[in-house]
Amino acid sequence: MGGTDVTDGWDWRRPGDAPAPAAPPEVGGQPATTPGYPVDREASPWWSDALTDPWRDPAAPAAVVVPLTGHSGTEPEPVSDPDAPGRPRLREVLLIPLVTALLAGALGGALGYALAVRGGGAAGTVLGADPGQAPALAQRRPESLAAVAERVLPSVVTVRVSSLGGTSEGSGFIASADGHVITNDHVVAGGTGRASVIFNDGTSSPAKLIGQDPESDIAVMKVERSGLRPVEFGDSDALAVGDPVLAIGSPLSLTNTVTAGIVSALDRTMQAGEPGGPVRYYAAIQTDAAVNHGNSGGPLVDAAGRVIGVNSTIKSLVSEGQEAGNIGLAFAIPINQAKRVTQDIIGTGRARRTVIGAQVGGPNAAVSGGGVRLESVEPSGPAQAAGLKAGDVVLRLNGRPMTEPTDLIALVRKFAPGSVVTVEYRRGSTRQNASVTLAADAK
Repeated sequence: MGGTDVTDGWDWRRPGDAPAPAAPPEVGGQPATTPGYPVDREASPWWSDALTDPWRDPAAPAAVVVPLTGHSGTEPEPVSDPDAPGRPRLREVLLIPLVTALLAGALGGALGYALAVRGGGAAGTVLGADPGQAPALAQRRPESLAAVAERVLPSVVTVRVSSLGGTSEGSGFIASADGHVITNDHVVAGGTGRASVIFNDGTSSPAKLIGQDPESDIAVMKVERSGLRPVEFGDSDALAVGDPVLAIGSPLSLTNTVTAGIVSALDRTMQAGEPGGPVRYYAAIQTDAAVNHGNSGGPLVDAAGRVIGVNSTIKSLVSEGQEAGNIGLAFAIPINQAKRVTQDIIGTGRARRTVIGAQVGGPNAAVSGGGVRLESVEPSGPAQAAGLKAGDVVLRLNGRPMTEPTDLIALVRKFAPGSVVTVEYRRGSTRQNASVTLAADAK
């Protein structure tokens, strides 16, 4: 094996071998690294895996001795370090911005999530379903209640009338393009002549009272204003129980209020009026749409936005002196009747009252088993012309049963003068029918 182990006391050289080099000087108790001697294994990059050499003395340090040679004047060929950073390739140039963008997006999403949670998104809970197309009802089709209200509201007004006791307030609606407004008689009754209407857009105009009919509870006013949009009138005789309706007005001074309901009943006999004032009779449209004080005079419209009634009165479970409120029992004057009265007032200043030419009332008016007894029949009146006599019991009028005297009065006034109605009556034990042509009173 030639060579000498310089770390022990044995000389393994053969005769004729070169003398062993002197041991290197020690520095700080450790052999120094000098040319021709083993190098420090911790610092040298030339350290080899000598520890696994089976011929190595376990007590000897393992090192590769690299003899140093003198420079021959020629620079050694440069060797590139494989671990040194090199020029980036195209793939790396493209990959680095892409990775950076992805990391930035992930960081932004994480920050957004953290802010959302801190702002109230507890535990990442997502509220609501995924957005999609709006349902059909949200489109507000022309037949929807929202579309109907939007179309009718510009024609509804708030009516204010000054009186000795303060200001009376109710509702009304524009009946003609030249400024006629329909409201209730009891809204303008007792007024001193100063009146105004407030339109849907909040503007107002002074109004003049054209005429009123206390018995039908209809009054007509007039405003001087251009660009008005009158309502569309419907047919109250074509209504059916269960039809949807809207009540529009200013209940309790809450302008532009819309409530919805249905037609609860038809030809509901109403007798109303203030103590000492005229008694009002009409066969009303009953509805469960919310109606309160201030709705009086406002329109009741059908699902097509056509006015089919004038809101007039309510029933409420209150004691005397208390303020009445809505309990789902509201009543409107049929628009066919209100429209006819309005035309009379505009044309002549007064309304005609429809009569049958007979009197009902007295202690024997209501008959057990149904019907109302005629107390008297006017000579040459419609009833006498049809063959009716005093004492006859009227059972039905156009198929509508009679139970109270007010039923006959209210239902007759629903029709226009000249209308022909069928009267079913009983004389003694005999039932008979008569066709009666109603007339206008002589007043």
